[in-house]
Amino acid sequence: MSEPLLVVRGLSKQFVSANETVPVIEKLSFTLGQGRSLALTGRSGSGKSTLLNLLCGLEVADAGSIALRDQVFEAGAAAAKHRAAAWARLRKQHIGVVFQEANLMPALTLLENVQFRAYLAGRDPAHSEDWLTRLNIGELARRYPDQVSGGQRQRAALAMVFAMEPALILADEPTGSLDRHTSDEVTGLMFELQARHGCSLILATHDAELAAGCQQHLDLGHLSGV
Repeated sequence: MSEPLLVVRGLSKQFVSANETVPVIEKLSFTLGQGRSLALTGRSGSGKSTLLNLLCGLEVADAGSIALRDQVFEAGAAAAKHRAAAWARLRKQHIGVVFQEANLMPALTLLENVQFRAYLAGRDPAHSEDWLTRLNIGELARRYPDQVSGGQRQRAALAMVFAMEPALILADEPTGSLDRHTSDEVTGLMFELQARHGCSLILATHDAELAAGCQQHLDLGHLSGV
């Protein structure tokens, strides 16, 4: 049994829409071991993206706790500045986030984006171009984000995460803009990185085949399977 990297206890989150309270996540608990992978599935609106945002500190839970590495984050307004700073440090060095839309800096080339992300994480930027090549966009390394397609930008965003060698990867539909062949190649690389570096992976996806490649499964529509 692998040591837990992430422990979630009683996590709840709700939003207010048209003066009505809408619960998105209610009393969710699970544990993810070091080097393990977890697929998040469920219908649109079931809370997959919200959960990923909570797990990297981009949103704050209404109740419950998240323990990641040596940090414990309790819900509530107390010590909000300290909590935000701690989450920022984790995202900088230990949590790699892949959004549905590539999050690249437009003033930097694809290669410079990857190099900068590796540098922030304290990794050697020298291998950055290798990741672009492995994702079949090495020839585009000196181009800027607005000079390549959406799918190519998404592959560059994945290269940024791979280059930082994180303890935890959070991926929100990371291959939604890619064709089937490229999607299979990219997800193969994600699982390869996990095996090579012992990092953990949480993957939100509608793709049943992709979800089947993960070791654990959490259907947010039914809250079962973990």
